[in-house]
Amino acid sequence: MNVTTLPADRPRRTQQGASRSGGRTTARQAEQSSDAPTVGATALQPERGTTQPAPPARDEKRPRLRVAPPAPVSAPRAPFVALVLVLVLLGVIGILVLNTRIAENAFKLDALRTKQSTLDRDEERLRSDLASKESPVTLASRAKQLGLVPSRTPAFLLLPDGTKLEMPGPSK
Repeated sequence: MNVTTLPADRPRRTQQGASRSGGRTTARQAEQSSDAPTVGATALQPERGTTQPAPPARDEKRPRLRVAPPAPVSAPRAPFVALVLVLVLLGVIGILVLNTRIAENAFKLDALRTKQSTLDRDEERLRSDLASKESPVTLASRAKQLGLVPSRTPAFLLLPDGTKLEMPGPSK
């Protein structure tokens, strides 16, 4: 494998004559050929013919430049304070109304539960009364009070097909 090295001071050019790196190699070559020391991106190119850069002249009477503080913002405070107070008052009144409604509903709920328990007890008492009045013993005693007597023989009916069902006679 044959490797050809070019001299360091020979510029490398593309076909159009511009460097391919977007100017980085040209800037690097300019830095290498410069005799003046540079510091960072803000260093200035020394004047032609001087080998040492001149120290920056400082005027002792002029203060150094510094960042100015932002301008104070003066917003009217009274409307903001009034708005905050109105919002707080509306919130307190809203919470008070909500708590009042909850308390009213709690009383209504308690009254309805009491009424429901009373109605449940009345329903249970009425069911018990109905069950006792439907019992055979109670029915028999009530029938005797009305003058009814138990039947000794069953009743029979004559059906359309000719069959006879026996009918009981009056009780004795």
